[in-house]
Amino acid sequence: MNANALTRNGRIGARRAARGSAVDAAARAGLTARGVIYLLVGLLALQIAFGDGEKQADRGGALAELAEKPFGAVLLWALGIGLAGMAVWRLSEALFGAAGPDGRSWPKRLLAAVRCVFYGIVAYSVLSFAAGGGAGSGGGGGSSDRQSRDVTARALEWPGGRWLVAAAGVAIAGAGVWIGVRAVLRKYRDKLKPAAMSPGARRAVDVTGVVGGAARGLVFAAAGVFAVRAAIDYEPDRAKGLDDTLRSFAQTPVGPWLLVCVAAGLVMFGVFSFAMAKWRRV
Repeated sequence: MNANALTRNGRIGARRAARGSAVDAAARAGLTARGVIYLLVGLLALQIAFGDGEKQADRGGALAELAEKPFGAVLLWALGIGLAGMAVWRLSEALFGAAGPDGRSWPKRLLAAVRCVFYGIVAYSVLSFAAGGGAGSGGGGGSSDRQSRDVTARALEWPGGRWLVAAAGVAIAGAGVWIGVRAVLRKYRDKLKPAAMSPGARRAVDVTGVVGGAARGLVFAAAGVFAVRAAIDYEPDRAKGLDDTLRSFAQTPVGPWLLVCVAAGLVMFGVFSFAMAKWRRV
């Protein structure tokens, strides 16, 4: 191998290392931002369960809470940039493959592309909220319940709209079951770096990962069921966003205690996301 080839290979290796470092930083920032949102939503849901019905337990409510804190604008921008990092990470997985033996398979790449689009939209809404100056702006501060009803109403007006809404509801409910089952089976362990974790850290990750993932899956599944009901009854108001879905848990025969359990689970998922930001293989 001549000197030019060695130089070229060295440059390629340096570019790959730089790209890897950038994607690693983006992934960890994104997981941290996700943790902040779930932590805040869970805490807001706990306040609702204990009688503070004025709170809005969804992304908009979480952003409004941040906006009211000291240096709230800085926190909002940091959160939006972190979520943009999550989108960049998922885009990298879609283009180049994810960590793991089957990370380059087309199902994994397709899932990564879907996640990239989702987190791109979420990041845009949060950054729009930050740019608008806080709770008075649209975008990220809009009620998830109103957005869900509006989207459902428009979809129901399309040809075959009832079937589209029902299919979307089934997909969301199925995703919730998938999320919950994978959490209970501890599939997240495949993505961790166990050698870097103490036994206590591994136990804490298991508790927060299982309980938090199960709670997150339950919320997704319930939202999907409400969407299916909206399609069957042809009533957009039956579709529920995150806030109304969480409130519905307090209307069960168990009373507000089911909401307390789910809200605590979401707080745990936020903590789990922080752990993933530290110990996940990217």
